[in-house]
Amino acid sequence: MNVTKSVTVKASQQHAFKVFTAGFGTWWPSSHHIGKADMAEAILEQREGGRWYERGVDGSECDWGSVLVYDPPNRVVVSWHLNGEWAYDPDPAKASEIEIRFVAEGPDVTRVELEHRHFERHGENWEAVASGVGSDGGWAGILRGYAEIAAA
Repeated sequence: MNVTKSVTVKASQQHAFKVFTAGFGTWWPSSHHIGKADMAEAILEQREGGRWYERGVDGSECDWGSVLVYDPPNRVVVSWHLNGEWAYDPDPAKASEIEIRFVAEGPDVTRVELEHRHFERHGENWEAVASGVGSDGGWAGILRGYAEIAAA
């Protein structure tokens, strides 16, 4: 099973990609964090092998995964190391993947396609992960918020 979502952004492909990656902390909802402290910022390092994580208001850091593919302005793929209890699991064999593709539909319009896949790697709790990210409070709502910021 895969969760796929897409959103049309009123921005160029370059800008849509830049806001998603370099500007990750400007649009990621602060309510979506797993650290013990409130989230101060969300960070997606702009390189293959980079980290994808949150920094708490107390300076603590909490990993979410890593950057598997960084191909500006076309796509980025990250690993998702959060299990069915929304806790970090460092084992790469238990991580799902999220691929985000940026498809130019015109000079100032980009379709952003998200595919979250390999839920089976999460083991017996894979359905909790899939239903959480597949809900309106998951990727659909997150992408709508991103599109608003990217178009501003």
